[in-house]
Amino acid sequence: MSQPTVTQDPIVSTTPLRPQRSFVATWLFAWLLGGFGADRFYLGKIGTAVAKLLTLGGLGVWTLIDLIIVLAGKTTDKQGQPLIGYDQKKVLAWIITGVVAIGGGISGGVVAATTAATLAAISQPVVQELDDAAEAPADDAAEAPAGDAAVPGSTDAIAWADEQYGMFEATSQTGSGDSVISLPVDAAAGLVRATHDGSAYFSVQVVDAQSQPTLDLLVSTSGAYSGITAYGLDGDLGSPGVALQITADGPWSIAVGPISYSAALPTAGAGDDVFLYDGDAANLAFNHDGTSNFLVSEYTEGGYGMGLLVNEVGAYSGTVPISGGPSIIRVNADGNWGATQG
Repeated sequence: MSQPTVTQDPIVSTTPLRPQRSFVATWLFAWLLGGFGADRFYLGKIGTAVAKLLTLGGLGVWTLIDLIIVLAGKTTDKQGQPLIGYDQKKVLAWIITGVVAIGGGISGGVVAATTAATLAAISQPVVQELDDAAEAPADDAAEAPAGDAAVPGSTDAIAWADEQYGMFEATSQTGSGDSVISLPVDAAAGLVRATHDGSAYFSVQVVDAQSQPTLDLLVSTSGAYSGITAYGLDGDLGSPGVALQITADGPWSIAVGPISYSAALPTAGAGDDVFLYDGDAANLAFNHDGTSNFLVSEYTEGGYGMGLLVNEVGAYSGTVPISGGPSIIRVNADGNWGATQG
């Protein structure tokens, strides 16, 4: 049996709450408006963005450092996610930046012309992304959810989740076969993204300090698996978990992250997942095309306000009432499912 490999790797849901940011947009913000902290506002790093703005980019030094880091591909967004499009655009970005830097010593007009030509060469979707980011408030630009959401998430929902369930640094581990891996210290609750590439029984069970199973049996299935679930949502019920006991016959991966990394509740999904809901009390129409258990639970008060919305086996179609957010919606499914306001 191989030993688990531990790395720092932020957990990402199937529909990330904070979408990955564009390399081109970040590069242009860092290059053209870096002295105002625009690149860091765009990435959601509001605290350092304000500091950069107030110091005028560290009198230029901070601006230059950030630009180099962006061009080197080391920049990430607030969630630690890499920038989209770096591999495809890095060479062009380096060439254009170098040409403008050299030309700056020749003529300010050449710099202005080159900058204008660069902006004109950017594809319309990127220009629109830049316009949207510039027009939106900084927090909204950093936290806007991606995809088609049944009810959009918000910074309020993220803050609520952090307050209810805690914040910690996300980690990931890989291994093969049966194993036991430790959960983050002092993390009473968290998201767990699990994958398994095997043909036999696969389970992920939370155990306490006495190595006894807790209420959280996160995964119990056979064969290949990929999904997101969560532990600790039941609050103080039962003993707190300290480790994950993994039963597997093949390679697996486990990533653990804060509950606030959950995506906004979408209109459609597949398999197990956990979401933030920040809408009003409403009726939601759910459907499921799988053959096994289909469970939908809502958590409103850190374990003390859990409601079981749907509990069926196999295909399902129905409408159920849901409480007003913020709350956590946990879906357990083996097939495709949908959730729309009914």
